Amino acid sequence: MKRTSPRNILLVAKREYLEQIRGRAFIFSTVLLPLLIVGGMAASYFFGRKAGTGAHIAIVAQNVSLANQVRREMLYDTYAKYTVDVAAPASPENQAALLNQLHAKSIDGILSIESSSSGAITATYTSLASVGFANIGAIQNELNRGIVNQRLLAAGIKPADVTAALKWVPIETLQLNKEGKAGKSSGIAPFYKSFVLLLLLSMPIMLYGLDMARSVIEEKTSRIFEVMLAVARPDDLLAGKMVGVGSVGLTQIAIWVLASILVLGSSLAAPLLSGDFSLHLSWTLCLLFPVYFVLGFALFSAIFSGLASTCETSQDLQKFMPLAIIPLYTGMAALPLLLKDPDSFWSIAASLFPLTSPYVMLPRVELQMPPIWQIGASIGLLLLAIWGALWFSSRLYRIGILMYGKRATLPELLRWLRYS
Repeated sequence: MKRTSPRNILLVAKREYLEQIRGRAFIFSTVLLPLLIVGGMAASYFFGRKAGTGAHIAIVAQNVSLANQVRREMLYDTYAKYTVDVAAPASPENQAALLNQLHAKSIDGILSIESSSSGAITATYTSLASVGFANIGAIQNELNRGIVNQRLLAAGIKPADVTAALKWVPIETLQLNKEGKAGKSSGIAPFYKSFVLLLLLSMPIMLYGLDMARSVIEEKTSRIFEVMLAVARPDDLLAGKMVGVGSVGLTQIAIWVLASILVLGSSLAAPLLSGDFSLHLSWTLCLLFPVYFVLGFALFSAIFSGLASTCETSQDLQKFMPLAIIPLYTGMAALPLLLKDPDSFWSIAASLFPLTSPYVMLPRVELQMPPIWQIGASIGLLLLAIWGALWFSSRLYRIGILMYGKRATLPELLRWLRYS
């Protein structure tokens, strides 16, 4: 039996690397993927800030003083930039006229405030579109502040005293570092950085892992493997493909890192490096990123290469897609949990489980540095999972790449494992 040949592995890796690096798909994904991510986040941030601003709202109430107090509170909200009209005291004619204006889209909403004889106050908000949680929450907050103002004034308290009593007290958020010193919190920046890390890590792992699987199917269909097996062992072919395609992914990440350094070092990035929305990357994060990419790619490419060798067409490979998509979705679903409590049981479990740890551990490091033993355990479990995936896939690969004509059944796969 032939022994593993490093020379054959390097030859296959070189062939895979050059074939991928010269393709248009590599150029497009290298340039477009970061632009799409940054553009999508910028659009989300921009439209999120603009959503719900500049609304034209009419207040309808029997109590003129109360309506004016609510209008005053709404106009204080300079971020929302409301235009507020008051129709008080309310009458059926006013209500009908405002509903006609709402249908004609002359106004965006009607806030109706009703007071009972017992002093209880109820309010309804009518609009053509569904109102977001943030928008209705802001309106409700301003309504209640206006009601409190009115009640305090009715109790004989001076307006200046009411304003002083209800003055907002801002909260400055501080974050304790590893040295036990409190520093200014980064605000919303960790969320965006965690999201970018998740996408930049998951997309290459998925794309190149599945691309490697498709390459196995194409070479199996063209029967080029029959020629290659004359000079190399199946294990050499599998290892060479993994090294070559993985090197393409590392090259792409290196290009992104270099471009990021050039951009962040320019004057254009000055607003991103200061203020509430600051972007700073630690050395720990920079060192762990390529480690988790290599390990994550090795795990998923090993799994999909073995499974691809059992398929006849790319359509057959589609049934295995959940193996790639579910871990990614799990990592995205864990992001809100990480933001809330990075040290919770489920956050720790997701950062240790091999299929999700490449996607979860780096955002967790960004949000709050976990204990070193957890990072070591995560990497150790990934290595064990890679060894298990290679053991499984190499045995399928040895026989599957030479099997043609029909899909492999589960009993046949078990026989292949025993034969190997």
